[in-house]
Amino acid sequence: MTQANFDVALFGEAMLLLVADRPGPIENATAFHKRTAGAETNVAIGLARLGLKVGWASRLGTDSMGRSLLASMQGEGIDCSHVISDANQRTGFQFKGRVTDGSDPPVEYHRKGSAASHMGLADVDEAWLRSARHLHATGVFAAISGTSLQAAIKSMEVMRAAGRTISFDPNLRPTLWASTELMRRSINELAARADWVLPGMEEGLLLTGESTPEGVAHFYRQLGAKLVVVKLGAEGAYYDSDVAGTGRVEGFPVKEVVDTVGAGDGFAVGVISALLEGRTVPEAVRRAAWIGARAVQVLGDTEGLPTRAQLNEARL
Repeated sequence: MTQANFDVALFGEAMLLLVADRPGPIENATAFHKRTAGAETNVAIGLARLGLKVGWASRLGTDSMGRSLLASMQGEGIDCSHVISDANQRTGFQFKGRVTDGSDPPVEYHRKGSAASHMGLADVDEAWLRSARHLHATGVFAAISGTSLQAAIKSMEVMRAAGRTISFDPNLRPTLWASTELMRRSINELAARADWVLPGMEEGLLLTGESTPEGVAHFYRQLGAKLVVVKLGAEGAYYDSDVAGTGRVEGFPVKEVVDTVGAGDGFAVGVISALLEGRTVPEAVRRAAWIGARAVQVLGDTEGLPTRAQLNEARL
């Protein structure tokens, strides 16, 4: 069978997201709004909305949550031919609280033993992967199990050997790792296989010991990255590139921060989409900062991700 050609391929876990209807402790909520969640799925949705051809590989249960997530991803125009629905496994889900002060909302995960955590080397279809121009990977999928870490490594090695570009967002989830040292070592080993590395400043400090954006970027450039973009929240971002040198991009003003979750995924959408279109590094980082700013002004992880028409209207 002839493989489809994709702009971007992703592996990752989708979870059903239940967002509380009111601020305060999650246990006090009486109703929840249903959304999709998952670092890789957020990026997949964002890229698909901008018109890129996106393929997503994962495992879901055949339960109602799995069916809902699969329908949502397919509804975004994402190729889900490499998503396995397993009747013997459960779909992961999470609860998210509401905050009113712009802080990170409380999140409670129910993902241990999820269908996606059973993904491994056998789930890496090399021919399917090589049919994509680019692979986006995150530290979340790598963290959910030992076998998913192996799959993450293999997928990056396949794409590297094929001469494709790879982006990597550390997206740290310390509670999923057995130790901070294992997390640090594993994440940095994955970053060393990527062309574009997208850490946040706090992540960078933990992973590299460097306390400045310049230091964090230099660390990953020394590991082999061609581009490092260090996210600085409201202050924008710092970049260090083999073709564009170093520089800073200012953040976009935000009237009210509603929910910070998903901002980094939106940032990744901006960088990846722009660079695959042949835009310059400063243009890509500016687009990323704009999408990240949109993401913090909405309740769920994906409502702020723009369509191509909205992107064009913003002239980004």
